Amino acid sequence: MKYRMLLLLFALTSSTLFVSGKTAKMPERISISSNHRYLVDEQGQPFFYLADTAWELFHQLNREEASMYLRNRAQKGFSAIQAVAIAELDGINTPNAYGHFPFVDENPTQPAIKEGADNDYWDHVDYIVRRANEEGLYVAMLPTWGRYWHDGDKPVFNPQNARVYACWLARRYREAKIIWVLGGDRNPESKEQRETIRQMALGLIEGDQHTHLITYHPTGYCGSAQFFHNEDWLDFNMRQNGHNHWAEAYKMTQEDWNRTNPIKPVLDGEPIYEDHPVAFDAGKRGHSVAADCRRALYWNLFNGACGHTYGHHSVWQMWNPGRSPYPVNNPLLTWYEAIDQPGAAQMQWGKRLMLSRPYLSRIPATEAVLAESSIPSAWPGESIYCFAATMDTDRTYLMVYVPVGRKFEVNTTVINGKKLTGWWYNPRNGQSKRIGSIEHADRVSFISPNPGEELDWVLIIDDAIKRYKRP
Repeated sequence: MKYRMLLLLFALTSSTLFVSGKTAKMPERISISSNHRYLVDEQGQPFFYLADTAWELFHQLNREEASMYLRNRAQKGFSAIQAVAIAELDGINTPNAYGHFPFVDENPTQPAIKEGADNDYWDHVDYIVRRANEEGLYVAMLPTWGRYWHDGDKPVFNPQNARVYACWLARRYREAKIIWVLGGDRNPESKEQRETIRQMALGLIEGDQHTHLITYHPTGYCGSAQFFHNEDWLDFNMRQNGHNHWAEAYKMTQEDWNRTNPIKPVLDGEPIYEDHPVAFDAGKRGHSVAADCRRALYWNLFNGACGHTYGHHSVWQMWNPGRSPYPVNNPLLTWYEAIDQPGAAQMQWGKRLMLSRPYLSRIPATEAVLAESSIPSAWPGESIYCFAATMDTDRTYLMVYVPVGRKFEVNTTVINGKKLTGWWYNPRNGQSKRIGSIEHADRVSFISPNPGEELDWVLIIDDAIKRYKRP
């Protein structure tokens, strides 16, 4: 009943969707910043990659459902949607919501195209991409899930057909707002597999003349840099820091940020999802909550990420008991209930905070936070209690992520200005509290406004002369 009511509500308001999409501020093209750290629009302004994970979007949802989902994500401040053209859950042999298959005889060089509009698999993909763009959302599109080029003795994709398919795909979506994501939760383990990925990348470039950025989505606890960092086709690095909630995994983002020759932006394309079995073991560790997703967001950003990805365990698979073939790892909710879980809405507050201060010059700065206790695990903290910090290269501000109410100290001399002012920023609702003047000293002590578990805060310290606005 709730599901039908949601679709009815969407239908009643759908007449405003096109207007909403047309007026959304959206860059025509995304490129890499001049310092090679971030993504920017055609005016050189920051493009904050805030993606939601919807791997099965093209495969599981009909048009009304997809439109409802996309509008929800646009309203929550997302800027991109991660979806897979040839989806993980038997995307070749199980039809989409309209009974259509992507290929003729499972042959990727023969897309199943029929004359006319709205009557084949790719027409449906067209519709969803167009609707996403109308809502101001880029589509981070995976040409295929990794199982189809990696698994089995005779994978569907090989170096010969991968380029043909990718070129066709890129030509079809050359005018769309797309970011290409190769990989699909697999790492190359042979020369042939690496060549398949390379040919797929070359096919994309041939098809759209490298109009759209290209990255690579690896398996858990890995990054694209491990395999393809020096490849010219790889525009920015993507990590999968994994479905866990301890900080050690998310510190790996800075390892890729530290890479040089060449320098490339990095972000986490698959952190812990909300309501997901922690480390795939719900029996021992339970399911993740919104606080886990927030910690992953700030740990990644403060360790140098150029954006972030959110995911919900029910939403990535678009779990619907009335239609989905089977549940993966026991989702707790339907997808249409899960889209309004608190973690999804809370991601936008991180995006707004980052863009409230000079962004393109931002660097990691955790060394500015000092140990208040002689006990090593008290600070900088371990597991879910790890502090992190970021600042700009001109040293005009410092941000400290405080995951737990615990006294800590900051070396405020890392900021150039002698007169400092500060704020406490609430990552749960985007509201801020003014601190007032802050001492400029080697060690200044702080504790968050309402100490407690899962009551995280961000401390912002500004050079007062800059007169930065309320975060």
